[in-house]
Amino acid sequence: MAEPFALPALLSGGWRDCAFRPFREGVEIAHLVEGAPALALLRYAPGAAVPRHRHPALETVLVLEGAQEDERGRHAAGALIVNTPGSIHSVRSDEGCVVLIQWTEPVEILD
Repeated sequence: MAEPFALPALLSGGWRDCAFRPFREGVEIAHLVEGAPALALLRYAPGAAVPRHRHPALETVLVLEGAQEDERGRHAAGALIVNTPGSIHSVRSDEGCVVLIQWTEPVEILD
């Protein structure tokens, strides 16, 4: 997706035009802004998961489609998730999902 981009376009499915590439098993990434902070789209295949990890800095996630789950519960489309510095969790998506994610430092995988 060419910059600038608008949130309404992403919310209405504009993310489908983005170039995704493999990121983790079952998860693809489309970088929107690289650097710090970074902004990207993550697309989880049904059943995909990210192992337990720690956030060294603030991360925010907006679920655009589908749902993802962590130890705090199920987060469906429209949910805004805030992972504070030092927080630890794992993420999975039974049905698959697409999220808009912003972070300033990469997570530390614990498992």
